[in-house]
Amino acid sequence: MIAPPDPAGTAPRATYRVQLHAGFGFDDVAAIAPYLAALGVSHVYCSPYLQAARGSTHGYDVVDHRRLNAELGGEEAHRRMTAALAAAGLSTVLDIVPNHMATAGQDNAWWWDVLENGPSSRYADAFDVDWPSADPDGPGMLLPVLGDHYGRILEAGELRVTREGARFVIRYHDHGAPVAPRSLTGPLTRAAAACGSDELATIANALAALPPPQATDRESVRQRHRDKEVLLGYLDRLFAERPAVGDAVDEVLAAINADPDALDALLARQNFRLAYWRLASSELAYRRFFDITTLVGLRMEAPHVFDETHALVLDLVARGAATGLRVDHPDGLRDPEGYLRRLYEASGGTWIVVEKILEPGEELPPSWPVAGTTGYDFLNLVGGLFVDPAGEEPLTELHARFTGTGASYHELVREKKHLVMRQSLGPDVHRVTDLAAAVCRRHRRQRDHGWRDLDAALRELVACFPVYRTYVQPGRPPTDVDAAHVAVAVEEASGRRPDLDPSLFAFLADVLLLRVQGPEAEELVLRFQQLTGPVMAKGAEDTAFYCYRRLVSLNEVGGDPGRFGTTVEEFHRRNRRTAAAWPSTLLALSTHDTKRSGDVRARIGLLSEIPDQWALAVRRWARANDAHKRGGMPDRGAEYLLYQTVVGAWPLPVERAVAYMGKATKEAKENTSWINPDPEYDAAVRSFVEAVLGDPEFTADLASFVGPLVEPGRVTSLAQTLLTLTAPGCPDVYQGTELWDLSLVDPDNRRPVAYDVRRALLDKVVGAGPEDVLALSDDGAPKLWLLHRALGLRRTAAPAFAPGSSYTPLPVRGTKARHAVAYARGGRVVVVVPRLVLGLAGDWGDTTVELPPGPWTSVLDGGSVDGGAVAPADLLARFPVALLTAT
Repeated sequence: MIAPPDPAGTAPRATYRVQLHAGFGFDDVAAIAPYLAALGVSHVYCSPYLQAARGSTHGYDVVDHRRLNAELGGEEAHRRMTAALAAAGLSTVLDIVPNHMATAGQDNAWWWDVLENGPSSRYADAFDVDWPSADPDGPGMLLPVLGDHYGRILEAGELRVTREGARFVIRYHDHGAPVAPRSLTGPLTRAAAACGSDELATIANALAALPPPQATDRESVRQRHRDKEVLLGYLDRLFAERPAVGDAVDEVLAAINADPDALDALLARQNFRLAYWRLASSELAYRRFFDITTLVGLRMEAPHVFDETHALVLDLVARGAATGLRVDHPDGLRDPEGYLRRLYEASGGTWIVVEKILEPGEELPPSWPVAGTTGYDFLNLVGGLFVDPAGEEPLTELHARFTGTGASYHELVREKKHLVMRQSLGPDVHRVTDLAAAVCRRHRRQRDHGWRDLDAALRELVACFPVYRTYVQPGRPPTDVDAAHVAVAVEEASGRRPDLDPSLFAFLADVLLLRVQGPEAEELVLRFQQLTGPVMAKGAEDTAFYCYRRLVSLNEVGGDPGRFGTTVEEFHRRNRRTAAAWPSTLLALSTHDTKRSGDVRARIGLLSEIPDQWALAVRRWARANDAHKRGGMPDRGAEYLLYQTVVGAWPLPVERAVAYMGKATKEAKENTSWINPDPEYDAAVRSFVEAVLGDPEFTADLASFVGPLVEPGRVTSLAQTLLTLTAPGCPDVYQGTELWDLSLVDPDNRRPVAYDVRRALLDKVVGAGPEDVLALSDDGAPKLWLLHRALGLRRTAAPAFAPGSSYTPLPVRGTKARHAVAYARGGRVVVVVPRLVLGLAGDWGDTTVELPPGPWTSVLDGGSVDGGAVAPADLLARFPVALLTAT
């Protein structure tokens, strides 16, 4: 057994997430340290800051794990940041990326070495690559970077081989790849003959004698690397001493570049095969991050890969420069639990949270040595509280009638999973099908299942899989939870494909639960688990979420838009479970990956309380805006998404709305997509958004509709903010959201943050009362003030929020009882917030909240109240939410 997570109590009190990039680096974080300390957080939660690809805006495209990102200021600036944070009493949580690296040309020395040396590279086993050929002169690994078919690009002269000192590179516009050393023999031999250089001829012959790329034993790899570097060193010195030799080589290269046949012959001897970018959707030999070809999967299960990629991170933890870790995309790893165990032990038991997306009802594996998740499960839980179940039927009918689509969300997700498997994740599916065929061949009762049937059965299983993945590992018996998920998928898949032999699905279930032995069967299990996650992410989050538009505040990562909201009872039940099992998990409302900010979701959720008014507005707007369409485009689905978006984010500048709808319609993959864009449809969407938001009659009507929702939306924002700050776990504040924030999906939610404005406002309201703060509501003061007060309480009343502290739902009685959420923490803190505020309309009637025995003091207005039955109207008389502490 492992030790319990966070034994030393290193969990943050609260975190503040910052997105680092060239325009906001380490020194910028240092500059805001005093402000963040004054706000009341304990940790700055940084996006990845190891060396990323040039110009990276997010840091998840790491190219060198051994260096701090130079574009953020490098080691010296990082040292200044660490010192500034320490001086302000703050620590750091670091986001790390174990699943993949960016290819990024020569900036990624590991990947460059793999392209140069193929499977005999020193780093070949660091990447998850299926090398396609054992023939040393056969086709290399597919490199899909060309803008058109290879032959057309070659014959158009867009490919060329260049010399850079003694190094040779294949160039295609901004792309570069190294020439395999053995393939230089011919060109160098011809150049040697032309200039009469015996030394060059000797080097050419020696390069030909290097061990072939398929010689992957340790000694051959060592010899190849040693001899190659020595020979290239000789070549470099020869070029320096005898420029005429270099000129002769350049002339040979020029001749090759001018002759498509000669260049083709040289390219055929490389360890990669340049290809049309579209082939990545069907014929790729390496695992990617989802479908992003430039992010290649790492084999983190190899101990030396873990050691080399984590040395700097673990050094930062050991030095106290990072006191917590956030692990990106653990589901992509071959053995997530094995990785997390090693990380936990190597980091000395530091606080670790994982970006694990939990489907509704799913729980984090209890054996994982982590503190919890990054908070998507919580933001969906809390967001659902502010959705009125009475609005489900009318909004479902409106969505179906207006858009013409009545499919259930579950059916839509299954359909979109099939779509992404066809369009972008074909290589991953083929890899699993090939393994299944190999397994079947070893079993006489299964060997006659054809490849097509296997492919169809596996695709259906993946499409019906109810969660991102299972965690079955050879050597460990499957858990009951994993067995149940496989059973659900098999039952639904076999029911949907009665044309396939039922015994095939039963056999696949046995394989996936390790009831079938053998190396191919084990490999199939592991590969299948690395497939279901990307298919779920791309099919649900990145496709279905943009197609199922009934109430888009529910369309959030880890959420189920088919489930209409959260009951108060469910909210309490899950919080009590969190308090018992994951008391130091992270809690979030907005992240860098959310589809829209918590404040936008809060306002859109109000539509569930006024479905009839909303329906009238939508139909009125649609009639008026038909004149702005081109040939009936955009479709009603996109139009309905636009109306919810502008209501949620109003006032929304045209350029932001255009950018959002451009992304949303491509992600939906209905009329256009990133892979197959339709310029006519894209232009129609842009024109429609510009025309609609440029129409003064529409914008006046929109403003009139939104106006009454602004204040209720802010009250909802304050309510969900206070719940996040006081529920079991560690609250996170995403950059800039300490004020009202009406951001949409990235890159909209990564715009610059005006910290000078926030610091000035915080200074203004620190000692203010509720009335003064509410008078500055348009500036965002109420949210900032609430954060400051609640975070201050988490510091002064820390035992009430610490692991092991109690979470006690408080009884709410009366005719408006469903409009309140109330609970106590650790017997010392009480929280009361309103919900469904439009229906409440400020009238609590006979409703009361049963407070624990008092007296109690308001953290927000200083008032006192005794325990027992108290009217919410009294608790919320001066500020929309109540936070009390035992006197």
